Amino acid sequence: WEFNGSFYQPSAFLMMGIPGLEALHPWISIPFCALYLTALLGNCVILFIISTTPSLHEPMYYFLSMLALTDLGLALCTLPTTLGLLWFNARSIAFDACLTQMYFIHILSFIESSVLLAMAFDRFVAISHPLRHAAILTGRTVLKIGLAIVLRGTVSLLPIPFLLKRLTYCGRTELSHSFCFHPDIMNLACADIKVNVFYGMIILLSTVGMDFVFIVLSYVLIVRTVVSLTTKEECLKALNTCVSHICAVLLFFIPMVGLSMIHRFGRNVPPLVNTLVAYTYLIIPPALNPVIYSIKSTHIREALLRTLCRKRG
Repeated sequence: WEFNGSFYQPSAFLMMGIPGLEALHPWISIPFCALYLTALLGNCVILFIISTTPSLHEPMYYFLSMLALTDLGLALCTLPTTLGLLWFNARSIAFDACLTQMYFIHILSFIESSVLLAMAFDRFVAISHPLRHAAILTGRTVLKIGLAIVLRGTVSLLPIPFLLKRLTYCGRTELSHSFCFHPDIMNLACADIKVNVFYGMIILLSTVGMDFVFIVLSYVLIVRTVVSLTTKEECLKALNTCVSHICAVLLFFIPMVGLSMIHRFGRNVPPLVNTLVAYTYLIIPPALNPVIYSIKSTHIREALLRTLCRKRG
């Protein structure tokens, strides 16, 4: 295909599976199915347990419900195209469908970042101001925080699909993943993409970047409070309530930063590394978050056991 300078948009993009391992896609789909099944069942169980257990109707578990809903959305966004490619080699995705998938993947990623920040704030208030925790984080306040999180993600990313639709493309239609990602689509364009790069970086730094900074600040303040506690047992008890959240933060932010850096600066990174980081970012956190919280949270574990015992009885 020869570009002649006229405006051109492909009717569809071609998605990429695991580079160099295309012949093994049916076998590779087995662990992917296990991860997706864990993500769907685990987050649904978390939501069911919290909704049906009155003792869990507290800010910490409301935010955990938001995290579970976000993880469900992320898993459902990538599941059809990833398993379709691995099972049936269905590589094609329509241009508008790709932009829609990209928009929701990025929205849900930004929402997850904000929810993790809200959970950090909840832990800070619970440890630093335990007597005022219920008064500060009322049900109405938690609802307002949730609505603000969704609104921020939706509005801040709204221009992205339109910025991509205004570009002309060179005829190259092969994406780097089995899902649509903004930098991936952007790099297929022939036109000047400085606006896309600048806007993407500004939004990333002002949302996810700021969220991470405030999460770190929250834990600095938490550590200051914990150090001032009189006994070692009190210190360990306070820190133990944060372990699950710290794991969720690391699971989300490390691969997200890695993937962003690879797409923007890692032109010499092997395609297989790029692919593995992308799947780690979008599939591992939704699958492992409910497992981590079920293991570390005594209240969720006890509520789950009570529910299972009732059903057996």
